[in-house]
Amino acid sequence: MRAGPPPAGGEADAHWLRRTVELSRSCPPSDTAFSVGCVVVADDGTVLGEGYSRRDDPGDHAEEAALREVAADDPRLAGATLYSSLEPCSSRSSRPRSCSALVLATPVPRVVFAWREPALFVDCDGAERLRAAGRTVVERPDLASGVREVNAHLVG
Repeated sequence: MRAGPPPAGGEADAHWLRRTVELSRSCPPSDTAFSVGCVVVADDGTVLGEGYSRRDDPGDHAEEAALREVAADDPRLAGATLYSSLEPCSSRSSRPRSCSALVLATPVPRVVFAWREPALFVDCDGAERLRAAGRTVVERPDLASGVREVNAHLVG
């Protein structure tokens, strides 16, 4: 399994967010959904799961695909960080559970994302929902340019 720097803020978070943008470049094109990448990283830097939007199914979101690669009872989730290029969604039309709800169904204590979801398809409040549930949420807008670039077909 792939490994990298242990999640610790600063450059370590930047490393993993760059990986999410790299993953998002693999998304099949869509005019009705963002291209997003996600990596779940254990506290020692081991990648537990990776995913990107529409990877296995046209309705897949990146967080959903990445979390699907990790056993729900994996004890490393309790110290893991979930990195997503885009803020985890708070509602969706393709599945009954949003990505923020999927994260909250795990013990993952920390979520880091680069770009807050624009109000193009829905009014997203995933970051607020995660914070309200006691999760640490870190937004890195300084790394959002790559995410915007991958989604330029939607947001110009």
